[in-house]
Amino acid sequence: MLFGALEAGGTKMVMAIGNENGEILEQKSIPTETPDITVIQIIEYFRDKNISALGIGSFGPIDLDRNSKTYGYITSTPKLAWSNYDLVGAIQKELNIPIGFDTDVNASALGEATWGAIMGVPSGIYITIGTGIGMGVYMNGSLLHGMLHPEGGHILLHKHPEDTFEGSCPYHPNCMEGLAAGPAIEKRWGKKAVMIEKDSKAWEMEAYYIAEGLVNYILTLSPHRIVLGGGVMHQEHLFPLIREQVAKLLNGYVKTSQLADLDSYIVPASLNDNQGIMGCIQLAKMELALAK
Repeated sequence: MLFGALEAGGTKMVMAIGNENGEILEQKSIPTETPDITVIQIIEYFRDKNISALGIGSFGPIDLDRNSKTYGYITSTPKLAWSNYDLVGAIQKELNIPIGFDTDVNASALGEATWGAIMGVPSGIYITIGTGIGMGVYMNGSLLHGMLHPEGGHILLHKHPEDTFEGSCPYHPNCMEGLAAGPAIEKRWGKKAVMIEKDSKAWEMEAYYIAEGLVNYILTLSPHRIVLGGGVMHQEHLFPLIREQVAKLLNGYVKTSQLADLDSYIVPASLNDNQGIMGCIQLAKMELALAK
């Protein structure tokens, strides 16, 4: 059985065909332009692929309330052409198949929970740190939704005592995304993360902010494992710095077997940057099961 996967990002759309085992059989990427250009290309890609269902992991904010009149919409995004756009409805009208829908980071969390680093544990969170910061939460067998969906990239942090950077988020001067995402690193230090030397002060500061965010998640969500992905986390030397800072900030307050082994608790993404697409395949499988 074949399933479609659409990882709908603010910069690019990744479309793929996979099977029930999460194997990606083919994949194509197109730039994210306006809906009238991009959605036509998405529909044409999937139209003749003989897929049983489609899973979409989308940039947001999005409406995930199935009882809402705007379920399936991208809502208040700063990408104005996509604001209040019925993404699920536009695609479903043409393909007429079940469509699973969630945030891109929840899809990545689902991919890791089904086939990767969160598989086999009761709960876990996936955090992407790249162009932005987002969080997906997998808790007791399902993805976490509430009034909306987790917006963990915008939790408010205490600034590093040596940091004079004003932040890069237009909404919050001291949120995690505005202080620690890729654009913040580049704006603060004058070069992209990949160009910064490993022994730079930049990484101690970056680890400080990421760890501060993780400690907030540990104390509120109490996950059994934390997975860090995204372009910034390709700098693998960050992991020991983050773990050290997490231990320092927790200061022994929470004592569990997981926190006693931070090397196994705070881990890199495990699916070769395909966790989002693989999660979308699982979203498609879940939606097909609901439709039967």
